[in-house]
Amino acid sequence: MSSVWDQLSREGRLSPAVCERIRHVYGDRGEKALRAVRDGRVKRYLDFFVVVGRTAEYVVEGDFCTCGDFLFRGRECVHILAVRIAQATGRYELFESWYQDEWEEESS
Repeated sequence: MSSVWDQLSREGRLSPAVCERIRHVYGDRGEKALRAVRDGRVKRYLDFFVVVGRTAEYVVEGDFCTCGDFLFRGRECVHILAVRIAQATGRYELFESWYQDEWEEESS
């Protein structure tokens, strides 16, 4: 049996069957990740993916995320799942800038 990611890659879209599998495999995290993608809260910068959360923006690079869930539990968090879904479906906002530069400007 293929993984949910294989199925998503083949279909290239969030079909009802793919969404149901994501919810089944990942539970509440999967539902929240789907919602982040549907709500357009996944951004692709030149250096990182960023997922806009309720209280902060979380940087995702590969299998690493800056959120507390990932940092303390070391497993796939909502934000990593959202990025994986967004990459497979092309459903992210593209920024032709470096996130680090944007962050530094906001911090100043």
